[in-house]
Amino acid sequence: MGLRRVVVTGLGTINPLGSTVEEYFSSLDNGVSGAELITAFDTSRFKTRFACTVKNFDPAAHGIDRKELRRIDRFAQFAMAAAFQAVADSGLDLEKIDKDRAGVILGSGIGGIGSLTEELMGYCEGEHIPRFSPFLITKMISDMAPGLISIHYGFAGPNYTTTSACASSSHAMGDALNLIRLGKADVILTGGAEAPVTIPSIGGFNASKALSTNNDEYRTASRPFDVTRDGFVMGEGSAVLVFEELEHALARGARIYAEVAGAGMSADAYHITAPLPDGSGAAKVMRLALDDAGLRPEDVDYINVHGTSTPLGDVAELKGVRTVFGDHAYRLSISSTKSMHGHLLGAAGAVEALACIHAIQSSTVPPTINFRHEDPEIDYRMDLTLNHPRRRSVRVALNNTFGFGGHNSCLIFKAY
Repeated sequence: MGLRRVVVTGLGTINPLGSTVEEYFSSLDNGVSGAELITAFDTSRFKTRFACTVKNFDPAAHGIDRKELRRIDRFAQFAMAAAFQAVADSGLDLEKIDKDRAGVILGSGIGGIGSLTEELMGYCEGEHIPRFSPFLITKMISDMAPGLISIHYGFAGPNYTTTSACASSSHAMGDALNLIRLGKADVILTGGAEAPVTIPSIGGFNASKALSTNNDEYRTASRPFDVTRDGFVMGEGSAVLVFEELEHALARGARIYAEVAGAGMSADAYHITAPLPDGSGAAKVMRLALDDAGLRPEDVDYINVHGTSTPLGDVAELKGVRTVFGDHAYRLSISSTKSMHGHLLGAAGAVEALACIHAIQSSTVPPTINFRHEDPEIDYRMDLTLNHPRRRSVRVALNNTFGFGGHNSCLIFKAY
């Protein structure tokens, strides 16, 4: 018996560009920047005072019980809201599916860091002495997001969180793909969630010199492939996709957005934060994904690159693309949507998977915005979709995500 085929039948998101999938896709097409000044806490002591934040988020408006909010961290609230959208969009009949074969696998790099920060600061300042909240642990741990969603729906299949820094949600989706392929589940809600716009996150990433400090031009600070790029812009939010076995989806007449063609996973085994300079790590994981999907490099029409707007990362990744795709690198389209929604850390891959599916569905490649100045180390003969979207047929889209620790993941979606 061969591997079963897996398709995407539902989409949901809460991110800096929109509180619905429709809003998000419209913002992508129109090149909207989600960056704004941070107002949740005093940033005067930080080198970075801006981020891409979710606007006007009302958890109750997304179906989350107000009485439960004090028990649920912001990152999990994002995950629940996105999951509720995705399930509604999928048209799943919850009374008919086998819930023992329905699961939830999400990725998060740092989980409930906001709740941990609040409790520690309150304790140290005397607000909570001598007692922490009884909900601190369940708000803090990353696996609580899929746990809460499975409890809500009664999904008793595979349920866990992957944590691999910025590759977390892509690893979650890769696991979901393989579990369904192998017959371990029929339906899995998968993706990721992150709420890292917090004091320790901004302070820590500033200390590691990973964040842009361009406070004077914060709306355009995320500028992948531009010689003036100086680091990534923090983002927050969630994206959840319904992965479903093909025959299961066809039997219930589901709308199919795309097929999940393959996934690759690898490690640089090189450095805790820097990529292999020659791009060989990126090249390896893209080859693994292509092999898994049974596709050739020339089959790919679009790559949503990791493209964080860091000096080293952007150059290395494009070298990897050129290594794998050869002359076809000049015929496909490439873009970094992080230029718009920022870097959602563990949720990045999931939000960008939606962008890949949108490119397939709409025949529109989203742009890399904020580009002004060429970098002599970058080959601009490649179509980097600079500043404006590109209308073209997209049958196969590849999504790269890389994480601190040398974690590499690549997913491939194709038109069904």
